[in-house]
Amino acid sequence: MTEHKDIATPLRTKQILEKYGLSAKKSLGQNFIVDTNILSKIVNAGEINKETTVIEVGPGIGALTEQLAKKAKNVIAFEIDDRLLPVLEDTLSPYDNIDIIHSDVLKVDMKAFEASHLADAKEVVLVANLPYYITTPIIMRFLESGLVLDRMVLMMQKEVASRISASPSTKAYGSLSVAVQYYMDAAVAFTVPKTVFVPQPNVESAIIRLSEKTEKNVQVNDEPLFFRLVRSAFVQRRKTLWNNLLVAFGKADDTKAKLEQGLEMASVDPKRRGETLTIEEFASLANAFSQLGLEFDSEK
Repeated sequence: MTEHKDIATPLRTKQILEKYGLSAKKSLGQNFIVDTNILSKIVNAGEINKETTVIEVGPGIGALTEQLAKKAKNVIAFEIDDRLLPVLEDTLSPYDNIDIIHSDVLKVDMKAFEASHLADAKEVVLVANLPYYITTPIIMRFLESGLVLDRMVLMMQKEVASRISASPSTKAYGSLSVAVQYYMDAAVAFTVPKTVFVPQPNVESAIIRLSEKTEKNVQVNDEPLFFRLVRSAFVQRRKTLWNNLLVAFGKADDTKAKLEQGLEMASVDPKRRGETLTIEEFASLANAFSQLGLEFDSEK
């Protein structure tokens, strides 16, 4: 492989964008990274090695992709922006272990993708510099897809990273914290200064690392009920769990009686706020409600 200059420098990025008459597309949340040190830290956070198959979302002009390709067995990158396909073909031409898929990752048939691209993969790691406006849908798409991912290393708005990794009884803890941590362990790896991007975003960024749970600490009998219960508990954060449950399930006498019974079965005090409940407590409550045949108010 011939030596060539890294994509992620201010000069090379400028040259590539000028060559193809490109600018960052605001509608796709594009910000190009021009600092190889940050990219190395991302690769290291993912523990990428020659046994790793990397899935990347939104390779842009290939800055992170090439750093991943240097360390990984192979990289499969989803790119939605037509304008970037010829750019990637050019900038990533020195590497023979990259596969670019021109597709919206939110619409991909994950089972078919797994069968065609991941059948022989020993270790799969998702790495992405996520557009801030679509961070949560992409994360949840992968978590709910059934794909076996060893780790995720994701760049996102710092505030969202704080929410995802938050603990109960903190201001940042909410339904997103519970939803992500139900599937994987979450921790902020490091923050990223605005100065490493062209153009510079308006918000601070952070890298979050999600890793496979060493043990699944909750067993949920009805996942849709569990997730809806969690969302309901945070609808009005300042209200008690009891008040939020009445809004979600309804105020009929028999419903109230079942709610009280379910709370007792799960040993959860109805006067608590949703933000104080652990994932385990939400799971116990959901399982109790499921056992009692509680259903959400159909008008909500």
